[in-house]
Amino acid sequence: MSNCERGFSSHRRRNLAVALAAAVLGAVVNAAGAHELMPAPASLREGSGRLAVTEKFTVAIRDHDDPRLRAGLGEFSKQAMLRTAKDFSGFAGAPDATLVVACAAASPAIPQLGEDESYSLEITSKQAVLTAPTVTGALRGFATLTQLLQHDAGGWFFPAVSIRDEPRFPWRGLLIDVARHWEPAEVIRRNLDAMALVKLNVLHLHLTEDQGFRIESKKFPRLHELGSDGHYFTQEQMRGLIAYAAERGIRVVPEFDMPGHATSWVVGFPELASAPGPYAIERRWGVFNPVLDPTNPQLYELLDGFLGEMAALFPDAYLHIGGDENNGVQWTANPKIQAFVREHHLKDNPGLHAYFNGRVHAILAKYGKKLVGWDEILHPDLPAGSVVHSWRGSEGIAEAARRGFSTILSNGYYIDLMHPAEEHYLNDPLPAGTTLLAEQQLRVLGGEATMWGEWVNPDNIDSRIWPRTAAIAERLWSPREVRDVDDMYRRLAIVDLRLQEAGAQQGNWPRFDLPGVDPQGATADALRTLAAVVEPVKDYRRGGFQPAVTQATPLNELADWSRADSAPARDFKRAVQHWLFAEGALDSKEAATLTATLAAWRSAGELAAQVPAAANPVAQARTGTARTLVAISQVGIDAIAALLKGAPLAPDRLAAAKATLDEAARPTAAAVEFPALVSLRVLVTAATEPQARHEMSRAAWKEHLHSLLPPPTPPAAQP
Repeated sequence: MSNCERGFSSHRRRNLAVALAAAVLGAVVNAAGAHELMPAPASLREGSGRLAVTEKFTVAIRDHDDPRLRAGLGEFSKQAMLRTAKDFSGFAGAPDATLVVACAAASPAIPQLGEDESYSLEITSKQAVLTAPTVTGALRGFATLTQLLQHDAGGWFFPAVSIRDEPRFPWRGLLIDVARHWEPAEVIRRNLDAMALVKLNVLHLHLTEDQGFRIESKKFPRLHELGSDGHYFTQEQMRGLIAYAAERGIRVVPEFDMPGHATSWVVGFPELASAPGPYAIERRWGVFNPVLDPTNPQLYELLDGFLGEMAALFPDAYLHIGGDENNGVQWTANPKIQAFVREHHLKDNPGLHAYFNGRVHAILAKYGKKLVGWDEILHPDLPAGSVVHSWRGSEGIAEAARRGFSTILSNGYYIDLMHPAEEHYLNDPLPAGTTLLAEQQLRVLGGEATMWGEWVNPDNIDSRIWPRTAAIAERLWSPREVRDVDDMYRRLAIVDLRLQEAGAQQGNWPRFDLPGVDPQGATADALRTLAAVVEPVKDYRRGGFQPAVTQATPLNELADWSRADSAPARDFKRAVQHWLFAEGALDSKEAATLTATLAAWRSAGELAAQVPAAANPVAQARTGTARTLVAISQVGIDAIAALLKGAPLAPDRLAAAKATLDEAARPTAAAVEFPALVSLRVLVTAATEPQARHEMSRAAWKEHLHSLLPPPTPPAAQP
């Protein structure tokens, strides 16, 4: 074990030892709703009073000072000035300064795994003092200060608090796939700014894929010249992004997917594939057959040169080789490759894959890099020191840790699959009750949110990443016991605004570029409402509903406009639950509010249905979805009216209501679904026997209703 690894393990042990005590306080503070921070600090105590922000705000730097610390302070000052219109750039002596930054030492010029990111923050009515052992810790403290800045009738201020904070996991990442759809440098920079605000510290760039090779190679220019359609990062651009990330305490880990997902490699070098070419860049999504030939000596000559070139470009100690979804079709069909498997006693295709990984591991070690790969690389022959990145299941991370490998979790953090923040938030790399031994737990480095690029472009990608990824950032930073979902959503709405102030552009989407639609008019508002109350279909189902989509298809329809976590549907569910299950008689004011919500949805659906649709199934399905919103809203209105009257829905109306909801549950080419259907079913079920509410306790009534509900509708089969 290297000295660096010893220090890292010691730091993790200290984290594990103090986590429980810190978590108890953190959980209590969260439950009380005492702060708006995300991630929640390890320890936070409220003080008395507040530190007013006036025109005389000044800063003092004590002890260590360097350009990265100044840059971090500058970013904090810029965001604070944008919000308050006050000057935060003045300096003063430490006794008189409004903010004192006391940093003990520099951090490495390039961020490293296991750095000390801890900090403390003391804010009183007289002064704020940020103390950190390293510059990276100070950067994390600046992010907290940015979020603490508040405003009320008395003006701008920082609340009096005492914070002791450090991350639970050292690897807290976001993967951005720039290969399937090209994402230029400005997209990466603004998301780095957002990452810094929520204390993520690894940007994982997926740079090669069947659809594109997105990095310049000066040694093998055919890779990017023939494999990218001209969309790639020059090495100079990449150095700029690495420096931009480092200034924010963020590592950049590149991924060059191999031996599968390799079409863009073999467009320029068909002789390295396992079946004869020629090859062309893929324009659709899926798992394709082209795979590199591990038996070809020329392959390792190219990889040695290319990976050596990339090792010099990317300073991080880790380099990701992908390794996922190799279907083995070309290997199995190639007699020469199968003869190689037999001659080298590799047993099967997985054995050949492990052989390839061993060769690549040796090349990376030669250049001082550690191999990271998706969990398909886990094999008895995987070289020690490799890192297993689990995407297929939590059991993969446990198995890798037991076998002695460091691991990273992404299963459960696939933000491209359009699941709500709650699911990601409750997904833990080391859940309570883990069977891993203490030493094995230290091998769980953390996790990464994954923004795969099939259904995103520079316009809508931020709306797919944020704000849900802030919930994942909290899971990876904050104590395990901080898991109050309602409080998470409360704070997520606030941090969403802070992220947009930092430059993230989820608030600028959707943009309605439709003939005859004024983006500022009533019709656009109706479309916004429609998009807000639906969610894209989950998992990998969208391609089945929209099979004609290619890399060139504009992403400007209802499934692109809508979000993974409908806030209106969530609020409606909460309101329905309170109205139905609160003590006492049904509240008529609450009923009126629910009815007004549904009436607004109905009106929006009526107007959105009038928007002319292009002559394609996706656009036309949007019109049908708008009409469905009208129908299901009316079902809810009728159910509420019946409940208020205390008279059950007539059998024919009940049958019609259930049929309407059942039909709405069947996704169409629009590839969206109505999350409010669950709440509407509850209302309709309650309206079948409203008198029962007065004859039962609230708990019994709730249980009774749930017993009458039909089982959850399974996902509709793809057409």
